[in-house]
Amino acid sequence: MMSSVKWRRGLVVVATLLILALVNWAIWAKERHLAEGEVVYLELAPVDPRSLMQGDYMALNFELANRISEARGAQRSEGGEPLAADGHVVVRLDAQRVAGFQHLDAGEQALEVDEMRLRYRVRNGRVRFATDAFFFQEGHAERFEPARYGQFRVNQRGEPLLVSLHDAELEQLGEMAR
Repeated sequence: MMSSVKWRRGLVVVATLLILALVNWAIWAKERHLAEGEVVYLELAPVDPRSLMQGDYMALNFELANRISEARGAQRSEGGEPLAADGHVVVRLDAQRVAGFQHLDAGEQALEVDEMRLRYRVRNGRVRFATDAFFFQEGHAERFEPARYGQFRVNQRGEPLLVSLHDAELEQLGEMAR
């Protein structure tokens, strides 16, 4: 009986250490993504509701997501194979690193120097990137009203991570939470 109790305690300790190791690895991976990812700006499409339950936030929709939806719709109407819920899009980066839609991608074509692959997900019929909301401190909504672009860090797999919001001149709005 006593060895059973020791065994259970040992199991709890091992499980706890494993969970802590996994959480720390996930944090390290996100920090590396933020530090080493390539900077890309995506143009915002207008949306701005407020959530009383969650505090102030800006709902995000991106012009690129609208273009992807149009391209997916065109592929569906051509009667091809069913489209996967997740995929990649090839974007062309201008001199300021603002992404412009080129085409949907299956990863078969080589990229030009000024092109990049971005991963997207389709959830509830809507194209999403890293997030569809940007939360900010209550009472600071006016700081983010001029937002026209989202700045992302994109890793080697094309996964975007939203970093900040920017105005029409790509000036950062608000303060970085670090």
